[in-house]
Amino acid sequence: MVAGWFSGRHSRLARLALLLSFCFSGAALALDYRSVGAESATLYDSPSVQGKRLFVADKYYPVEIIVNLDQWAKVRDVTGILVWIEKKNLSSVRTVLVTAARADVRQAADPKAPLVFQAERDVALELVEHGTAGWLKVRHRDGQVGFVLSSQVWGS
Repeated sequence: MVAGWFSGRHSRLARLALLLSFCFSGAALALDYRSVGAESATLYDSPSVQGKRLFVADKYYPVEIIVNLDQWAKVRDVTGILVWIEKKNLSSVRTVLVTAARADVRQAADPKAPLVFQAERDVALELVEHGTAGWLKVRHRDGQVGFVLSSQVWGS
């Protein structure tokens, strides 16, 4: 009976329904961003300290969790590379990394709002909250708070 349902026209409908369910279930999943919580953390090519050491990330460096294992997480960084990091080196503090040459951080989520400060490329800013219409409320480590366009940073 089941085999008959998947034949012909019904088969195409079933495949389409299955494909749509995968698409919409993936779209509903939230991205899981974290930051490096340790002063520095080594990133590896495999989930083991015996793996090849690829590079070291400083505190506040944002990463996106792709895979969770017991003590390891496979993460993606701003460059798109996939690497492994020990979970003990991650923090739940959300940060974003400036990708523009210089990002303007403003008093309000408005391009005409007064400038609070500018952040250079590769500066990590704490993500306070998602604003409206493509703006993020961020905090610099010296305490200054303002809004930056999400197109000028990575990790949101």
